[in-house]
Amino acid sequence: MAEDLVLFHQTDLPFQAFPQMENIRRQGKLCDVTLKVGEQKFTAHRIVLAASIPYFNAMFTHDMVESKQDEITMQGIDPGAMGALVNYAYNGKVEIEVNNVQSLLVGASFLHLQTVKEACCDFLKQRLHPQNCLGLRKFADQYMCTSLVESANKYIQKHFQAVSKGDEFLSLSKAEVLDIISRDELHVTSEEQVFEAILAWVKRNQDQEKDSFPELMVKVRLPLLTPQYLSDRVATEELVKSSLKCRDLLDEAKDYHLMPERRPLLQTFKARPRCCTDVPGFIYAIGGLTSSGRDSLSTVEYYDPIVGRWSVAEAMTTLRSRVGATVLAGCLYAIGGYDGQERLSTVEVFEPDLKKWKKVSPMNCKRSALGVAILDGKIYVCGGYDGVSSLCSVELYNPKLDTWTMLSNMHKHRSASGVTVLDGEIYACGGHDGLSIYDSVECFNTTTTCWRSVRSMQTKRCRLGVATLNGQLYAVGGYDGNVFLKTVECFDPSTNKWTYVRPLNKKRSRVAVAATYGKLFAIGGYDGVTNLKSVEMYDPESDTWTMVAPMCAHEGGVGVAVLPIEEDP
Repeated sequence: MAEDLVLFHQTDLPFQAFPQMENIRRQGKLCDVTLKVGEQKFTAHRIVLAASIPYFNAMFTHDMVESKQDEITMQGIDPGAMGALVNYAYNGKVEIEVNNVQSLLVGASFLHLQTVKEACCDFLKQRLHPQNCLGLRKFADQYMCTSLVESANKYIQKHFQAVSKGDEFLSLSKAEVLDIISRDELHVTSEEQVFEAILAWVKRNQDQEKDSFPELMVKVRLPLLTPQYLSDRVATEELVKSSLKCRDLLDEAKDYHLMPERRPLLQTFKARPRCCTDVPGFIYAIGGLTSSGRDSLSTVEYYDPIVGRWSVAEAMTTLRSRVGATVLAGCLYAIGGYDGQERLSTVEVFEPDLKKWKKVSPMNCKRSALGVAILDGKIYVCGGYDGVSSLCSVELYNPKLDTWTMLSNMHKHRSASGVTVLDGEIYACGGHDGLSIYDSVECFNTTTTCWRSVRSMQTKRCRLGVATLNGQLYAVGGYDGNVFLKTVECFDPSTNKWTYVRPLNKKRSRVAVAATYGKLFAIGGYDGVTNLKSVEMYDPESDTWTMVAPMCAHEGGVGVAVLPIEEDP
């Protein structure tokens, strides 16, 4: 027996109806409202405007006086933008270009068209430049475009040096300059760039802002400047010499260098290096072991966190496992390691522009499983294994002189420790001496040239990975003598405490760790059974580890370092 009721549904009716309404409007038929903007007029249908644009929905359905008018005068919107947005009400399309994006954004904001407003913001985000980012940030703030303000702020931080040389920066108010130079996240290779920026700003606005210089100088982290720069540049500047407050700040910085025993009195932002986590970079994985775990490799590959893909790069000239890797002045260094027969003192450097590796001066000692750190434009190598015993020795490489110099020994012999820089000092975490595995941590100060013991980790770890992110130190994975570890702990220098965070998805000894784009990457390792090519990414905001693309040419035992991408601002 046939059904008494059948529901027919033409699903494409709305898609057919709106184009018909647009055609009817183009013919000037059935239109019941005219919008007047300046001298231009736009005819339309109330029902279409009310259905598509929130502003007109409120106007036409809430008995406002305009709901009865045949012609409505619109204020505060550009005629071109009004025409484009009325067309959008019928076809859902709007062409965004450099010449109309700001008027469209203003119009979309006025009419409460959030999707168009966001599309305009996305368009502007892709066109941020040192010459416009400050102006666009101000514009975005005026129209409550939160995501565009955030993107502009990140761009300003990432490209501070270029931004600070532009007319927009030199035209900022004192409050705006103070806000920018106070940020921890500024990407500067030296605090000199901040000093030079405020000097240029004051001199550009000398008549009105000469008295502002001391207030701005407070935000410059003078103790991070070299003694030579403090004496030769800061102390000789007339604006500094003529201000008692500035001279006091200069004396404080000089005391920081001359009297390190007083440094605890200056544990403020002034002695804390800035850290921009938005600086993009490729993660290079070098050397390591074959899948059998027996043979060393010269293979190099790199990971692009944006596209999530590994690619093979130029191989090193030497086989190296348990190798130290770091980046200095845009060049990738491979330091020491093991070639399958002996421990190495040799060092080679990869220059990205030339796509070639070249040898530089070797270390004084053979070292595999060493720790490497960069500070003040020099390379520090700590501990390791020379084929006979674990080492406590430390040496420094000066790239300008191509020389290695021995420094003060660590308190403990540390092989397979984790080494990184935190707050301008070098931290050596865990490791072993051939007999004992450590939870201890020691710290090197480049001014005193002495090591001191600091708060121990909560877990004994050798073959761990360490990195610094957002002013905190992370110790990842490793081996405690019994168990291959997946635990991760984080040291916060402000509280002087280690706390556990979310563990890795996989156990990882001999794990390499790198920080870039505001995330940590745990790369490769050994889980007690297998050498690993898998990689995990840690997001500190959500406290989560996520599996990302595995290495394509390695299976564990690599050295890693982040090579910054030279972007065109």
